[in-house]
Amino acid sequence: MEYRKWYDKKITTSLLGYGAMRFTTDKDGNIEKEKADELIKKAYDRGVNYFDTAMPYTDGKNEAFLGESLKRFPRDSFYLATKLSLGYLKTKEEVLNAIDLQLKSLQT
Repeated sequence: MEYRKWYDKKITTSLLGYGAMRFTTDKDGNIEKEKADELIKKAYDRGVNYFDTAMPYTDGKNEAFLGESLKRFPRDSFYLATKLSLGYLKTKEEVLNAIDLQLKSLQT
């Protein structure tokens, strides 16, 4: 796996990141957790240390699932990114609340 250093930061991430947008789901729209967990573990075991998600992915279930799945790895061994979906938020208070909810969902 190739890695890149982030400018003057003490951050080095895998050149290949894991985008968690499209986990397979069952007929009820629930993430097929065993399959998704296996994919995440394979990526991690092969050196991927950058994982990406967003609040609306998988009908709002993605962040909580990814946070739970990544808990099996040491927290300092990977980087986790999410996006703030401003299209859903109207006020500063909603933005701040959304950030807190995202951190809670991601279990960070």
